[in-house]
Amino acid sequence: MSDAPRPKIRILNILIAVLAIATGSLLAFAGWSLMQGAALAGQAQAVRGEAAAALRARLSAEMERLDAQRRLPRVREAVEGNNLDGARAALAGDWVGIEAVEIHPADLSAAWNAVERFGYGKLGLLLTALDTDAVHMAIVQDAGRAWLALAAPIPGEGGIAALAYVRRPMDELRELVRRAAPPGAYAALRQGGRSLIEEGDVLLADQAERGAVAIPNTRLRLVGAAPYAEPGIYGLGGWVELVAGLVVVLSGFALVLVPREKAAAFARRLAARRTPVAEPEPTLAELQAQGRLQAEPAAPAAAPAVAPVAASPRPAGPALALERSIFRAYDIRGVVGQTLSADVARLIGRAVGALMMERGLRGIAVGRDGRLSSPEMARALIDGLRMSGVDVTDVGMVPTPVAYFAAHHLRLGSAIAVTGSHNPPDYNGFKIVVDGETLSGGAIADLYARIVEGRMPVAERRGDLDTVDIGEAYIERIASDIQIERRLRVVVDAGSGVAGELGPRLLEAIGADVETLYCEVDGSFPFHHPDPSDPHNLEDLVQAVQRTGADLGLAFDGDGDRLGVVTREGRMVYPDRLLMLFAADVLERNPGACIIYDVKCSGHLAGYVLRHGGSPLMWKTGHSLIKAKMKETEAELAGEMSGHFFFKERWYGFDDGLYAAARLLEILATRPEEPEEVFAGLPDALSTPELKVEMQEGEPHAFIEAFVQNARFEGARVSTIDGLRADWPDGWGLVRASNTTPVLVLRFEADSEEALARVQQAFRSAMLALRSDLSLPF
Repeated sequence: MSDAPRPKIRILNILIAVLAIATGSLLAFAGWSLMQGAALAGQAQAVRGEAAAALRARLSAEMERLDAQRRLPRVREAVEGNNLDGARAALAGDWVGIEAVEIHPADLSAAWNAVERFGYGKLGLLLTALDTDAVHMAIVQDAGRAWLALAAPIPGEGGIAALAYVRRPMDELRELVRRAAPPGAYAALRQGGRSLIEEGDVLLADQAERGAVAIPNTRLRLVGAAPYAEPGIYGLGGWVELVAGLVVVLSGFALVLVPREKAAAFARRLAARRTPVAEPEPTLAELQAQGRLQAEPAAPAAAPAVAPVAASPRPAGPALALERSIFRAYDIRGVVGQTLSADVARLIGRAVGALMMERGLRGIAVGRDGRLSSPEMARALIDGLRMSGVDVTDVGMVPTPVAYFAAHHLRLGSAIAVTGSHNPPDYNGFKIVVDGETLSGGAIADLYARIVEGRMPVAERRGDLDTVDIGEAYIERIASDIQIERRLRVVVDAGSGVAGELGPRLLEAIGADVETLYCEVDGSFPFHHPDPSDPHNLEDLVQAVQRTGADLGLAFDGDGDRLGVVTREGRMVYPDRLLMLFAADVLERNPGACIIYDVKCSGHLAGYVLRHGGSPLMWKTGHSLIKAKMKETEAELAGEMSGHFFFKERWYGFDDGLYAAARLLEILATRPEEPEEVFAGLPDALSTPELKVEMQEGEPHAFIEAFVQNARFEGARVSTIDGLRADWPDGWGLVRASNTTPVLVLRFEADSEEALARVQQAFRSAMLALRSDLSLPF
């Protein structure tokens, strides 16, 4: 053989060697990096464990110290002698590091009277200590900054004499968290869903819960994470990659350093030893005998088409004079044929259209419920809107919240639901949203004024009309966010209202097994009144739940914006207790969030929200008033005793009974207990349903104005934001004027029969002192 090609072969060997050395180096480096990552993860876990142990020991020592101090005889004697300075000094003693010591009365009356100034977190901590009769610890905002705070009851003769509150700086906690985060790792001290102290690489924050260490008797936990360490080949943490890389690098050097002749001879000997003997290929007959040839599968059949369904129109009704009384505080509502007609609906459409055109708004969604008069009312309303130049998207027969959803989903910002809500069949009305604002109060009155004054110009260009089926988009939006973790069997009673079609479909889409009851839409409501706040309307649902063995019964009102719930045992779960469950869930992800409830809700609700790290706010009754307050306060959740629930977190902030039902099933499906047990764990009390005192038109508001001026309730915390509510430590009472009918509405709640009777007697005396002719139902 000639030696001419040898230089080229030599160059090729060198190139292969360089490639092998480079590849091997990269492989070895990858193995080394994996080993370093595993080492960092191990180090982070070790130091986090040490820091967590130190943190638990330090915080436990602080709680044990307060537990010992609060039991000192001199502390108790000072408190019972009303020597608060002496009590604070005795409680502090030689306790090093504390910044402030406070003594509060057990009823926390001063705190309740100025909650915002006192601090929601501070009040929540004191309430938790009071309820459990034990020492508790949390990080709270106090005096404009975050502190480590402790609270405990001070025992006295026959009960709790006072409450102790101690706060100290967080410097020591910051140092412990810093120790838990070696270079390249992350650590944080969290309370609920909030990181209070963070150290290290914040990009790892989302992974940190996997390494959480809880601090006993607190809501605090130390969390941490290190960059993900790949296990490597065979899970050996990079050793295989490192060794393989080194072997490849050495092979590359061998190609260059070992004499070519020796390498070639070695290769020939190796090849001679390993040359395999070729085996003949199998024949076609042999393959068929072995069953290795198979027939092609047949093509699938085509799916059948789905035919559309059309709706039929209804004739228009007679003309009527415009009644001022139909323009209510929350919406427009009247009796069809008496105070409401197609002509009135057309005028309302023109008034809303004129308002929209003044604001530069051109598009609106219109939906209607299943009442017999709703198609006629909707057609006339749409005609009035189009006369004003407004483009209308008709979303058809849908629950009220689905009409609201259409305003968001179709980016219109405005919607009108033609609905009589939970009223009798001959009622109908309009719930109106313009540019994201639910019209109420003065805005509703302005529509009446526009009509009377004729401020409703007819546009040169008539508005367009489009029709959209929005139901599937509504279901898809919710089901893409909510899928329950275990199947729950529920019975749905729509009361023959409009929620009967979409409600069961939605709950099935999120994973529930659904039995239906009165879900065929019938505007005459033949089975029962569609109002789930009345226990009598839930009797058939209770029987259906017990007959089918379902986990839960869910009831919707006539237009689907309210929710009622019954358990397997036949108990009605009142909406204020449902709101507690919703609040605890929302606050896990949004600590400190504002939770709004109306004046008719339980006295236990505010304390429950505080104990779960939220900011409770009581407000006026009325769906439009609640929505306006939510917008003002940026609240994440609100609810009313009537069964309206408003979710801003993960939703749009409007009241939606169907969505609330989905959120309820989501919560219950994550709990190992049966739904009955979950509800039993919520605070409860003796309470009355809504009690009503009938009056003449105009009398209720005048009575309430005089009652607020004259009534006095000793020892009670009084609120007059909507009527008058008086809260005592063991119960409360409320009287307010209804904004929809000429009645006084009353409600009472207490921790015992004796307390309930005492609260009712206080209200009876005050009301009869003002008007002795009242017939009171308690």
